[in-house]
Amino acid sequence: MSIGGPQALASLEEAMRDIRREEDEISRRLARSTEIVAKIKESEAELFRQLAQLRLDPAIQAELDGRISTAESKARESLKSHGKAVDQAQKNIEDLEAGRVSLVERRRDAVADLAEKQKALDALLQEVSARLETDPAYAEKRAAAKSLGEVADQSMEKTRLAEADREEKGKPYRDDPLFMYLWDSGYGTSAYKANNLVRYLDGLVAGLVGFQKARPNYAMLNDIPLRLREHAERQEANAQAAEAALVSLANEAADAAGGRPLREAKAKAEADVQAIDAAIVEAEDKRNEAGEALQSLTNGSDPALASAAAALAAALGQEDIQTLLAEARRTRTGKDDTIVAQIDESRTRMREEEEESRDLRERSKTLAARRRELEDIQWEFKKQRFDDPRSTFREDKLVGDLLNDFLRGGISAASYWDQWRKSQNWAPGNEWGAGNASTRRSSGSNSSPWGDQGGFHWPDNSIGGSSSGGKSKPSSGGFGGGWGGGGNSGGGFSRPRTGSAGTRKHSGFKTGGGF
Repeated sequence: MSIGGPQALASLEEAMRDIRREEDEISRRLARSTEIVAKIKESEAELFRQLAQLRLDPAIQAELDGRISTAESKARESLKSHGKAVDQAQKNIEDLEAGRVSLVERRRDAVADLAEKQKALDALLQEVSARLETDPAYAEKRAAAKSLGEVADQSMEKTRLAEADREEKGKPYRDDPLFMYLWDSGYGTSAYKANNLVRYLDGLVAGLVGFQKARPNYAMLNDIPLRLREHAERQEANAQAAEAALVSLANEAADAAGGRPLREAKAKAEADVQAIDAAIVEAEDKRNEAGEALQSLTNGSDPALASAAAALAAALGQEDIQTLLAEARRTRTGKDDTIVAQIDESRTRMREEEEESRDLRERSKTLAARRRELEDIQWEFKKQRFDDPRSTFREDKLVGDLLNDFLRGGISAASYWDQWRKSQNWAPGNEWGAGNASTRRSSGSNSSPWGDQGGFHWPDNSIGGSSSGGKSKPSSGGFGGGWGGGGNSGGGFSRPRTGSAGTRKHSGFKTGGGF
């Protein structure tokens, strides 16, 4: 079962929202954990006060209580300030995410508007194309352009064969170091410069390897492909000029039929989509920066909070307090045992809370890495215009099982994106740059079915060019570098990034989760 381009992008966006929701939930859970740990430490401090009342004289009790109270007060104030900072950071993220979602919705509407403009333009071009089919002058020019294109293709094929022949038959010459020494020095030509002794010795070498007979053969072997390529490039230029004239004639006919306003309206709609895409990237980067700021608050690296917590821990870890606890463990009284058991229980709870927080922080890092990869994929998806309504994908599992595999770390982002590219098709009659002289022999062109910037996008093959049967062959965009992650296919993403948000280090997802 196939899936349409807009629906596919919407599914990726829903996965993005799932990741962000889970990131937000982890941030809230970490903030609560910080409060829980602080309350446990306060409870432990109170238990030590009770233990001191049972075992120490009033003077020592007062001194110990003063130390603990001072540390508690500092920790409480720091926790209060920390809580306000976390609340503000979470509010910033919520506002930025709301802005990002609004942009995504605006883009969806803008793409729908662009699709309507393209549909109206395609309808007009179909009408103009049908009229051109009955125009004898146009038919003559198209036949001439087609003939020139065939000649150019044949010339280029002969050139490729001659170059392959040069590589194969020239190998024995290139493998002979004495022959190549003489060839590179220009021996036997006006370019040869040497003194009498060297000339004499080179003459002996030339006689030894039969250079005088071999040199013309090797020269011809190299010269023929050069001449053929020059001829092929001239034929290609003629073919492109003929096709450019054909496109120009068709564009004039389209303009005469009222196509210019439609083309300009479509160009404006395209510019609107591009502007929104740039705004989405900016919003995502700001959201990522806000997320990193919140993460620094919830990962225990807040200096003020860490200092206060350390002061309280130091107050509860001093030697006299530890001695008090050790003596209470040695002597068996009912009240001592109850307080000691409560202290042990609070410390166990705190260790469990801290361990869970460590796991949450690791998961938060994984989620952040996966979110950035999904942002990269969405960027490439839109860059290739795969969300065009005329774009389809053969495999609906791209938004099902394969998406889940990617989110859980089962496949790399590069491999997942490669699956999208292999599955993609354009609706028949919407080939990339079909009939456009600038892309006639450039399968890696950046043209797209959204329309060519310099003129009309002509449907079908009404003005020449080769048909791809509806299957696109777009350029790979930003791929071409190494990809960190060990995927099945190489490549890197071209989405622009700022700051440190572009790190590729990540680990696999834990079992379970929100996906």
